[in-house]
Amino acid sequence: MNNIDLFTPLTLGGLTLPNRIVMAPMTRNRAGEGNVPTALNAKYYTQRAAAGLIITEASQISPEAVGYPATPGIHSDEQVAGWRQVTDAVHAEGGRVFIQLWHVGRISHSSMLPDNIQPVAPSAIRPEGDAVTYEGMQPFETPRALTIEEIPGLCADYAAAAQRARDAGFDGVEIHSANGYLLDEFLRDGTNTRTDIYGGSIENRMRLLEEVITAVSRVWSSNRIGVRLSPENQFNDIRDSQPQTTFNAVVDMLRGHQLAYLHVLEGDMLGGDRLVDYHELKRRFGGLYMANNGYTQAKAEQALQQGDADLVAFGKLFIANPDLPGRFAQGARLNEPDPETFYGGDKKGYTDYSFL
Repeated sequence: MNNIDLFTPLTLGGLTLPNRIVMAPMTRNRAGEGNVPTALNAKYYTQRAAAGLIITEASQISPEAVGYPATPGIHSDEQVAGWRQVTDAVHAEGGRVFIQLWHVGRISHSSMLPDNIQPVAPSAIRPEGDAVTYEGMQPFETPRALTIEEIPGLCADYAAAAQRARDAGFDGVEIHSANGYLLDEFLRDGTNTRTDIYGGSIENRMRLLEEVITAVSRVWSSNRIGVRLSPENQFNDIRDSQPQTTFNAVVDMLRGHQLAYLHVLEGDMLGGDRLVDYHELKRRFGGLYMANNGYTQAKAEQALQQGDADLVAFGKLFIANPDLPGRFAQGARLNEPDPETFYGGDKKGYTDYSFL
């Protein structure tokens, strides 16, 4: 046991975090025309600037990376200007903010993509379920397997998005390699059946993630880059036959990059049994470990005291409680989140939750 709690300051990549309460990245589907962040988005994030660190909602790195309506991007000048509104406002309130870089891979639909192109993936395996589109729910399509020749361009898209994030005033970036999206699809053997240097062994399956990290590291110091993983989350019809073995190897690789942090969605959002030893992943990583998924204040304090986490990311609690750190500090009652307003809409359920 140690004396660390949620309000023990922490240094991350040269940034001083006043607390270890992180606002988790959460898709809210409220970007403006052209997937440009708006003044409403700036207000939403600024309300939550008391977080030790804000990680924005996932933001697509290119037009081909889009998967959902009204999700922000970081690939156009207009989007950079929109995000600059957000970062300037958060910084004016004393906050710190990273952007999450995103390519959805097969979790898209041709109607969402330029010229109605096919979604891409490591392998041509159609996910079960339906895509969210501007025309409503539509069955997922069979994606096109990326060719080896396309991989350098994909890495360049990540690097370009990382540079735009710098231009937009962010403090760092998080590479989204979780929850069944493109980089996660490469990692897991249920979605990656390739026989080239990007498939087969886990060393091959994690090659793309490492190349993306290398590309982004040419723009940002590695201590301002985080990576998010979800070793056993089955969301978006994804799984791996040996998650502990797979993600032990992935984390061993990540350790060599001296990252700002490792952000792990622990367990399965769909409620499956836990199969992975997250203490082992934290031990192997050796750096700052950010825990996520279903944490309460009490559970988070326990994880910090027992050395199971260095930071804890909160999602739904931050949706409903813009002043979550203050409420935790005072032991105050928490607002209940309204799931009906999680995705899309206006200020209702977005910027109208009450403060203490």
